[in-house]
Amino acid sequence: MKRIAVVAGDGIGPEVTREALRVLRYFNDIKAAALEFVEFDWGAEKFLREGISLPAGALEMLTAEFDAILAGAFGDPRVPSNKHAEDILLGMRRGLDLYINLRPVRLLNDRLTPLVNRKTTDIDFVVFRENTEGAYSGAGGFLKQGTADEIALQDEVNTRRGVERIILAAFEYARANGRKRVTMADKSNVQRFGGDLWQRVFKEVAESYPEITTNHQYVDAMAMYMVLDPSQYDVIVTNNLFGDILTDLGAAIQGGLGLAASGNIHPGRVSLFEPVHGSAPPLAGKGIANPIGSILTSAMMLEYLGFQTLSKEIERAVSAAISANETTRDLGGQLSTEQAGAAIVARLETIGKK
Repeated sequence: MKRIAVVAGDGIGPEVTREALRVLRYFNDIKAAALEFVEFDWGAEKFLREGISLPAGALEMLTAEFDAILAGAFGDPRVPSNKHAEDILLGMRRGLDLYINLRPVRLLNDRLTPLVNRKTTDIDFVVFRENTEGAYSGAGGFLKQGTADEIALQDEVNTRRGVERIILAAFEYARANGRKRVTMADKSNVQRFGGDLWQRVFKEVAESYPEITTNHQYVDAMAMYMVLDPSQYDVIVTNNLFGDILTDLGAAIQGGLGLAASGNIHPGRVSLFEPVHGSAPPLAGKGIANPIGSILTSAMMLEYLGFQTLSKEIERAVSAAISANETTRDLGGQLSTEQAGAAIVARLETIGKK
């Protein structure tokens, strides 16, 4: 039995998470996957009603009682500070020490990419984004706030431990999955101190993986090359800020944020899986949100939990549904969120009969 905490969150989060759960419950019913789901109401509604974002003791409970967390999306215009979203999402990332943000960038159908003459074989890489420090560490402050001489400091924190473990994770993934190249992105020509640490550690770690080709690109150049020639990438490793930007670009070239999945991982511990897209309040309640990102996120979670075969079946079902144009309108189809989820389950049934 694997216990999964479900935090659907805000906006379209509950709608797309519902379809991911439909897929996972199908495996429970048909293949006795033995997945247990416990749903939590953490999000804007609870915050506005009770003033509670991430409840006291939540991290300890998740660590002790669950194998994984499946999240939807967080953000609500009624909470302009977005405090609840930061408390919940960043609270889990930092509090559970989920130092790997893993984002696959894979084109599932040639027609989805905005890049001309690119095929599925040209866009298939993964990004390892450092997830607990860097520019998102929350370090900094104000001097002379509210005056004409105001100064805002936003510090970037890079530790040897943090840099080394994300680079190691990227190389280990490459070795385990037959990936031949690891590319590190930074801006070390300007950010000399943090960049120097990343450069030195990358070279030191690479020495233990002689079968893997390594190279380095400045992040601005990588953004250009990702559009001009995405086929050169296998595994990318970078810091928190650059990883955030590059993976959104990656989502665009694979067909849009509605397709993008991610995992926040600490190997061997309870880890958090969430689609890349936001809560999209204008789309909420209309039945038009694309559930594929959430469904592919559930596939990543299954792989992490040891259900590799079921994970691959989801990927095949999603690809088949896209090929048949059984999709929501953002991908050119005519289906509602619920109908798109049902179409993928129908594809799973077909795959199961083969």
